[in-house]
Amino acid sequence: MPRAPFRADHVGSLLRPNEVVEARARHVRGELSDRELAAVEDRAIEALIDTQQSLGLRSVTDGELRRENWSLDFISGLEGTRVVLREIPATLRGGTQHPARTMKVTTVVGKIRFNGHRLIEHFRFLGAHVRGATAKTTIPSPTMLISASRDWRESVDRTVYPDVQELYHDLGTAYAAAIRAFYDAGCRYLQLDDVNLAYLCDAAMRDAIKARGDDPQALLDTWIRTLNTAMVGRPPDLALTTHICRGNFRSTWFAQGGYEAIAEAIFNRLDYDGYFLEYDSERAGGFEPLRFVPKGNKRIVLGLVTTKTGSLEDKVAIRRRIDAASRYVSMDQLCLSPQCGFASTHEGNDLTDGQQWAKLGQIVELARDAWRDA
Repeated sequence: MPRAPFRADHVGSLLRPNEVVEARARHVRGELSDRELAAVEDRAIEALIDTQQSLGLRSVTDGELRRENWSLDFISGLEGTRVVLREIPATLRGGTQHPARTMKVTTVVGKIRFNGHRLIEHFRFLGAHVRGATAKTTIPSPTMLISASRDWRESVDRTVYPDVQELYHDLGTAYAAAIRAFYDAGCRYLQLDDVNLAYLCDAAMRDAIKARGDDPQALLDTWIRTLNTAMVGRPPDLALTTHICRGNFRSTWFAQGGYEAIAEAIFNRLDYDGYFLEYDSERAGGFEPLRFVPKGNKRIVLGLVTTKTGSLEDKVAIRRRIDAASRYVSMDQLCLSPQCGFASTHEGNDLTDGQQWAKLGQIVELARDAWRDA
């Protein structure tokens, strides 16, 4: 039986179909009830499931269709958090969009606890409709409670958490409970999405962290402890992966820099089964950091196919890059995927549905050519 992550895999989010976009707009205007919106989403997710399986993908997601945002929808459901509007300096780069400076961010106003979550029910629906493949769901990494691009002191009520280490301990414990809850709901393939780790690969961002009085290495150590607390007692038949990228919002990005600064730590101090790594552009650096991947069962999912544009990649060039990566880590430990999701937020990236499916179909074809067990 193939194991996750799969030779041909994908990060998770998919473009929202027009009927979902229209239904959400009507719901905001009060023209559609919660139940009516959910019914539209249900039908769209069932169609997405069928399309993914028809392409030959072994992992199937709900495309995050019910979410507004890849991270806030989960984090805002933890006890002790509150979402507020903040003025954020415009740091997005690439693409053609000009996002507003006002963004939703998470603040900590009470003790962090996990006490159930609507995303568990979202998974139950997915799991009940997937046949002959593995239902996969994604949640933000606990590191994403507070972006590394912001000063945590501005986002945490210091009367609740005078010691930030206590905050991260409670956060790890809350995530351990969440992971168990997803497992109990039938989830056997869970992915923790992480942008903060990639921020530590960016020299400018590391300098900004130092300028506000924090140590990037100490921050990395704290996040690793938090993640290890979250993974305590993980069931052995739960495939647990992470996705690390440099930002994805309407085809724009936030950070740049290779994985060298974090590679040895994340590959050897974290008990993930797989690492989805962004590798679609020069911003991600070379494959040399993969030399730190330990021999064995851990898999590296090469994000060689971009979701930021609709043009199909050259198959020969992708195969050459897979071969180049195999000089640092065994071919048996490699897989292929897009570099990120197609819609980290409900707006989606700058490509069409047809281009999205063509890219995923090409990934399946490339994987079958590169690996006999694809």
